[in-house]
Formats: sequence, C-alpha cells, structure tokens
Amino acid sequence: MSNALKAAWGLTAFVVLAGVVLWATTGRAVFAVFIVLGVLTAVGAVVTGRAETREAAKKQGEK
Repeated sequence: MSNALKAAWGLTAFVVLAGVVLWATTGRAVFAVFIVLGVLTAVGAVVTGRAETREAAKKQGEK
C-alpha cells in the first residue's frame, strides 16, 4: 500500500470520526456532511487501491 493510499484511509477515519463526535456532542445534523465526505473519500481510496493493484499486476506480467 502506497503512502498516498495510507493517507487517504487516515483522512477518511479522521473525517468520519470528527463528524460522529461533533454531531453527538453538539446535536447539529450539519455534521452528517462530514460522515458523507468521509464515505466518499473511502470510496476513492478503494478505487485507487484497485487501480494500484491492477498496475502492479501488469508490471509483474511484463517481467
């Protein structure tokens, strides 16, 4: 796993956790946006990881 992908997962966890904590402590539903953005970041990380895996497989096939 590349450093960029690790950073994406870290950002995902931080944003979702911040959204949950802020929503729970303040009671303002606007923090649900943080959770949605975190989920979208996770989807992007999964897609990136799959592309990275495919690229590595292609390189293995070329050798």
